[in-house]
Amino acid sequence: MAELPPDADPGYARPSNLDDDVDFSAATRTQVDDPTGRPAGTITIDTNERKLYLSIGGGQAYQYDVGVGREGFDWKGTAQIGRKAFWPSWTPPKEMVVRRPEIPRHVEGGFDSPLGARALYLFRGDRDTMFRIHGTNEPDTIGYAVSSGCIRMMNADVIDLYNRVPKGARVVVF
Repeated sequence: MAELPPDADPGYARPSNLDDDVDFSAATRTQVDDPTGRPAGTITIDTNERKLYLSIGGGQAYQYDVGVGREGFDWKGTAQIGRKAFWPSWTPPKEMVVRRPEIPRHVEGGFDSPLGARALYLFRGDRDTMFRIHGTNEPDTIGYAVSSGCIRMMNADVIDLYNRVPKGARVVVF
């Protein structure tokens, strides 16, 4: 078993060596001219283009492909990363269980978890928005509007992003 990274919330993380089995060739990250103009360390998500940008300064950003919320389940606004989780378990919200009673009530962290390899929990102040930037067990959904509002990334990409941003990082979703 691997140890948890120091910034992983132990209540929302599972130590494991599963990173060794992630397909890092599936990463979509590219360095681009920063279209956001935001300060270094800011995450900006363009839901129409289905792109996530991490501003890195000097007019540059890392761009990642993402999946976003389907119509009626999209979320826009500003938040900050309030929690970081390593191979997180997933428990669907009550509202999702009502809409989809066939889904499991809990999935332990791992490749079967809808949250994938990492999750960055979006907060406003000390309140969890219930939206996340996370990996996925459905990589074919990247580039589409199919989620219940969260931002999905390839596992290789969410691991990269997780390693680059601290708790408290600003997130802008439009």
